[in-house]
Amino acid sequence: MEPFKNLINAGTVANAGLHLQRAWTDFDRPRFEALANSGLDALELKARMLQLAEAMRATLPDDFNAACSVLEASLAPPLPLDATGEPVGLSTAEASTGLTGWVIWSMGEFVARHGLHDVPRSLACLRALTQRSTAEFAIRPFIQQQPEAVWPVLARWASDPSAHVRRLVSEGSRPRLPWGLRLQALVTDPTPTLPLLRTLQDDPSSYVRRSVANHLNDIAKDHPALVAGWVRDHLIETTPERSALLRHASRSLIKQGHVPTLAAWGLASGLTGQATLSLSAAQAAVGDSLGLRVTLRSTARKPQPLEIDYAVHHVRANGSTSPKVFKGWKLTLAAGEERTLDKRHSLKPVTTRTLYPGLHRIEVLVNGLALADAAFDLRL
Repeated sequence: MEPFKNLINAGTVANAGLHLQRAWTDFDRPRFEALANSGLDALELKARMLQLAEAMRATLPDDFNAACSVLEASLAPPLPLDATGEPVGLSTAEASTGLTGWVIWSMGEFVARHGLHDVPRSLACLRALTQRSTAEFAIRPFIQQQPEAVWPVLARWASDPSAHVRRLVSEGSRPRLPWGLRLQALVTDPTPTLPLLRTLQDDPSSYVRRSVANHLNDIAKDHPALVAGWVRDHLIETTPERSALLRHASRSLIKQGHVPTLAAWGLASGLTGQATLSLSAAQAAVGDSLGLRVTLRSTARKPQPLEIDYAVHHVRANGSTSPKVFKGWKLTLAAGEERTLDKRHSLKPVTTRTLYPGLHRIEVLVNGLALADAAFDLRL
């Protein structure tokens, strides 16, 4: 798979120079490209993005308002949406008319680094940028440092005609956005975002609703009772779309066996019956896959709604273990039914986890409760 960092390359720089010069005839394109390309191939993704942002700082107008106007004039049309509200790519002809895609991250970083003195102008520019990619990272310093100026704007944007802008309201204010600046004030107290999420959770765009679900899942990491209560209250007279959103928002709490959340979904009781787990091998090597077979036997007189996940207790470098929960199955087990479930678990290395040799234990979690386990020896 092509590394993400390679998506910001000399071609990206040349295209940015072309359209920035189109937007402002006095733009020093040779200097911009020289600064942006200097040692670019040796840099990782974020460093490449920052280098382009600094090249913009050195070559755009000194006046911040004028610089934003150049950025806005260099843009391609907004990304279109499909029937469900998901963004789709521009045609080749449309994309050739201006900037879109990964370079927008650098443009947003320029605004974040040099626009904190002028929040209204900065947010107007970010509103334009987010419609061509995203400004979810760039808006976070403004929320952190100028919250009183930002919250009224986000409240207006929650009803913006553009789904890209409405998504930015939720995604940009997530307390623990991956790759983004942590908004510690919202980790501590997410109250300012709740009215925004309440407005957006029934948004017609699945793109926006998915962001709301992920935002609520962020909040659940620090305020599980708040999210459990949110799910319980908003499941009343729900729609299928809202129900799916709330289910996605609940995913971490369900994996953890959080009783109030399980109760909201009618999963508060464990399995009435027995569960067993068997593995396809007692030993496996990094790069292999391991077969899991779960057998459920009901002794109940009525159907049981069940969420079945499994936790792999990975061996760490110091010999201790750390569990990672993986999604399994969602089903209703009929009265007296016996059912067998099979899954392959990949042992291929991933960038977010190093696999170490040793005895790994796997637990079956039924409605959040560990009911069966088995172990295998992992070899390098």
